[in-house]
Amino acid sequence: MNKTKYFCAALMILLVPHSCESTDPSSLPLRPFIDSPITLPSTTLYLRPPAEVSSTSHPLQIDAMRARDYPGSDVVIESVLDSGSNYNRYYVSYLSDGLKIFALMTVPNGQKPPTGWPVVIFNHGYIPPNVYRTTERYIAYVDQIASNGYIVFKSDYRGHDRSEGMAGGAYTEPNYTIDVLNAVASMKRYPDADPNRIGMWGHSMGGYITLRSMAVTQDIKAGVIWGGVVAPYPDLFTRWNWGARQTTAGPGTWVYALEQAYGTVDTNPDFWNSISANSYLNDLNRPIQLHHGTADDEVPVEFSQMLYNEMLAANQVAEYYAYDGDNHNISNYFSQAMQRSVEFFDRYLKAD
Repeated sequence: MNKTKYFCAALMILLVPHSCESTDPSSLPLRPFIDSPITLPSTTLYLRPPAEVSSTSHPLQIDAMRARDYPGSDVVIESVLDSGSNYNRYYVSYLSDGLKIFALMTVPNGQKPPTGWPVVIFNHGYIPPNVYRTTERYIAYVDQIASNGYIVFKSDYRGHDRSEGMAGGAYTEPNYTIDVLNAVASMKRYPDADPNRIGMWGHSMGGYITLRSMAVTQDIKAGVIWGGVVAPYPDLFTRWNWGARQTTAGPGTWVYALEQAYGTVDTNPDFWNSISANSYLNDLNRPIQLHHGTADDEVPVEFSQMLYNEMLAANQVAEYYAYDGDNHNISNYFSQAMQRSVEFFDRYLKAD
């Protein structure tokens, strides 16, 4: 049942910077992708079975991502931060593709459940990598989830703050999603975490990463996405701007390079579907909750509406909440949206 509702204005407004890549994705420059050979995984993640994958498969293809290895690593506590209301905070690191990736981790105080604490992997939206700082962004968001009895793990992604590696466009290569999937594997190894109760929260670009991660692994039991870049690939460069402006890919852009190698959306729709997580919703079997402000001028609200309808068409469990007149960060209805997010995680990660 469509749960789209409109609500009265709330009092709480968060001073959070824009967190979505506002550049039209079709115009993003092509950056060389250094790919490693695609091999069958020997990983701690429960990966969804890939279709046939070859050396010519593109790294963005969901099946190619399902055929990768995501071993993660032990989580190393680099420093202890000031505690939250009822949880401890740590600056930690883990490994992804041999790179040292830093993260913010919270762990609840009190008696640990017999199987360990439930976990929420937290995927932040686009912030210029040279501006992003681990402990300065999404503080109120993390606090709301952490204070409700969850381990929260917010990866910095490669190239962000002190994380090793080169930052790059999330939509042109799979690197950030790889870092997040290795974060999932690392949390499955963490002694205080319940490896069977892991959820994922994502905002904007982080919503894109969340949907792709859920299409790759079965380990993520529930996903919550705010203002997500969750449309199929063709729509990322034809509907990103208001009015569904058609975009012609120019030489030097990643869209142009893919069209030259694989054909256009019209001539080879199978390829474009193969790099879109939306094409794999039939075997998702995990619930997703969507939130979007109707006045979002960073990511079209239509993206969440499209995913919600696609989820229902695929007989998947989905909830969708629209916030009348609210912005990309859902600042005006933050308390209500966060309460719904926590209740959703409670329902699918804490219930028997």
